[in-house]
Amino acid sequence: MNNLTCKCMALLLSITLCLNAIAQESPAMSENEKVVREFIASWSRLDANELAGYFTEDGTYHNIPSSAVEGRDNIQQFISGFIRPWDSTDWEIISLLADGDLVMVERLDKTVVAGSSINLPCFGYFELEDGKIKMWRDYFDLATYTTALTDALQSN
Repeated sequence: MNNLTCKCMALLLSITLCLNAIAQESPAMSENEKVVREFIASWSRLDANELAGYFTEDGTYHNIPSSAVEGRDNIQQFISGFIRPWDSTDWEIISLLADGDLVMVERLDKTVVAGSSINLPCFGYFELEDGKIKMWRDYFDLATYTTALTDALQSN
């Protein structure tokens, strides 16, 4: 082999190794991660029917400061009730971990109520089954939300 051929082969090998390393660092997004990312993004449309559609028929939504809500129809009614005063919302994903049927998301929920901003740090734990949310537990400080909500509603 001549010197140029050796250099080309070495360069090709280096490029191949780099591409393999990049592929291993950036694995394809799992289907469950996609579902949760889509679910979080869909909150901005404030459509309780759409949001409930992400759950299994017997799914559970548990805002940890409150009681769990079971069943897709009950989840739809629950969501409909608490988003009623919202003007808009945008949920920012800070970090997300996905492993099989489990997806965990740290978020900042940015909601506008009666023209006032309410920013609520949250942590969501999702268990999925066949591409649907079977269990969603959401952890946040209820006083942070209720105080900001009360202030927003009283200012109008």
